[in-house]
Amino acid sequence: MKVLVAGGAGFIGSTVASACLDAGIRPVILDSLVTGRREFTEGRDFYEGDIADGPLVDRVFTEHPDIGAVIHCAALIVVPDSVADPVGYYRANVVKSLDFVSHLLRNGCERLVFSSSASIYRANDDLTVDEDSAIDPRSPYARTKAVCEAMFADIAATRPLRVLSLRYFNPIGADPKMRTGLQLRRPSHALGRMILAQEEGVPFPVTGTGYATRDGSGIRDYIHVWDLAAAHLAALEAFDDLLTGGTTSLAVNLGTGTGTTVRELLDAFNSVTDRPIASVDAPERPGDVVGAYTRSDRARRLLGWQARYPVAEGIRDSLRWAALRDEILAP
Repeated sequence: MKVLVAGGAGFIGSTVASACLDAGIRPVILDSLVTGRREFTEGRDFYEGDIADGPLVDRVFTEHPDIGAVIHCAALIVVPDSVADPVGYYRANVVKSLDFVSHLLRNGCERLVFSSSASIYRANDDLTVDEDSAIDPRSPYARTKAVCEAMFADIAATRPLRVLSLRYFNPIGADPKMRTGLQLRRPSHALGRMILAQEEGVPFPVTGTGYATRDGSGIRDYIHVWDLAAAHLAALEAFDDLLTGGTTSLAVNLGTGTGTTVRELLDAFNSVTDRPIASVDAPERPGDVVGAYTRSDRARRLLGWQARYPVAEGIRDSLRWAALRDEILAP
């Protein structure tokens, strides 16, 4: 079986592609390399270009007629950037996704696994979310994901397309075999900034300290990227059983079921490194929210999946990758 992985040269997409290879599934990568890395495509079928490029998508399917499903990971994902440039984010994440789906329909591809985001939810009072929680995205980035899900569901209701959306929060870690990891040298998320603070010998800024959490810092659901990759494989395996009859679209949350505050993440970081770092309180960034974490009962029930890696393991793998990154990725 072959699977087209859109955005397959990025952090999550490349790790999903690695998991596919390990499972005997041949990934075909489509990536513009705007944020992805060519090094992550080595030894894999790779097409450089945009998901909105119809002739290119047609060529992929002509040369790989046995593609059985598409995993759509192609997106811009940095919340503060989406606040600064909503036009660019809607164009990249929504408009191009619409074009992409039209090309999939033209080529007879009926299975789409959409790598979505749990940031589309409004958190319950206990800061948890499940698939029945209200949809209330709080940033342009999150709204692009919500719009895409609604758009795909509308299309699937009347066209030969079925869509399984996987909603998750904060991926950490790396491929345990160190084939792929976070490609950004200066990432904006909390763990990446902790690693940078350690490298530079400066305190880590805790952005936002007045939230209604147990220690005032934001709370997140940090999930190991290898667990995410396993969930995407589980989605492929269960796809036809779940999306059958009159069911044309379905959403499933992926998470640890345990919230971790930023201060707790820092404590976990310092517990697994021999060079602990200090912290300093700082204001919230544009688009920042208190956060939430997922209840993943549906994933266990429908996909037979649950997160296996604790946060500390994700931190260890992130640190291992950070030490190797500059050897694997060209400047």
